[in-house]
Amino acid sequence: MREGALTEARHVPVMLQRCLDLLAPALEAPGAVVVDCTLGLGGHSEALLARFPGARLVALDRDTAALELSRTRLAPYGDRATLVHAVYDELPAVLAGLGIASVQGVLFDLGVSSMQLDEADRGFAYAQDAPLDMRMDQTKGIGAAEVLNTYPPGELVRILRAYGEEKQAKRIVSAVVREREKEPFDRSARLVEVIRDALPQAAKRTGGNPAKRTFQALRIEVNGELEVLGRAIPAAVGALAVGGRIAVLSYHSLEDRLVKQVLAAGAASTAPPGLPVVPERYQPRLRLLTRGAELPTDEEIAQNRRAAPARLRGAERLRPEVDA
Repeated sequence: MREGALTEARHVPVMLQRCLDLLAPALEAPGAVVVDCTLGLGGHSEALLARFPGARLVALDRDTAALELSRTRLAPYGDRATLVHAVYDELPAVLAGLGIASVQGVLFDLGVSSMQLDEADRGFAYAQDAPLDMRMDQTKGIGAAEVLNTYPPGELVRILRAYGEEKQAKRIVSAVVREREKEPFDRSARLVEVIRDALPQAAKRTGGNPAKRTFQALRIEVNGELEVLGRAIPAAVGALAVGGRIAVLSYHSLEDRLVKQVLAAGAASTAPPGLPVVPERYQPRLRLLTRGAELPTDEEIAQNRRAAPARLRGAERLRPEVDA
């Protein structure tokens, strides 16, 4: 099987049809620009180009390997697709560099891409032994091993609690600190074993693999995911033209909560109470397109288990910025 076919076979875009339908009213007109902020293996991007033949795509990813694979996949669409090596909070700079003032659609598919999970040497998956790296962009930054081996115990506890919602954070970190003094961590299997041995029996019986929350926390820390997302969603909303739409797929409660807060704030009036007429500058900038977070269907989850935790939220831009 050729590399491109292998990529397509192992990558099933999550909630694809719903994402396309959510963005469609903004992308039907010729000349529309849509940004895929998380290109990955290009499944959503390819579908956007196919469904909206008059649209131009700008696609971002921090993972150089994913960019190369997607470049081949999207080559048939020629100059309709512009691929950029960037983190999604760099969206304003990317658009400015391309001379694009505003866009009609923005899509985020957050979390770890299929390729990152499937490539054993990336260290994202706790189910297989690999170097403890977890960097989405392997050209910069520090990996998970360095975090484990060098961070003070208190900081590790904070990370596991804040980013992994791990109730046993102190117990796990105590075990990690003892073990790293004997020998630094460099492989995922050893970390999984240390976590498993550190937890009480009751904690091992619930919630799947006991290492899951720790791996999530390390990945978020290594890639600065929540800080980046906290900048990226407001930037994406700011880049939308009036009538433009944003769709965001999240995979854990921390991401979804942040997305919900930004979109809900944009959909609320900022007028002081008691005004008989609300000036335009206080009117909502956004209209929510989903009631709460939409979930994948049971059918989709049966076909693609990675869709199970997905949460989709969307919004439409109602008005331009108005100076106070």
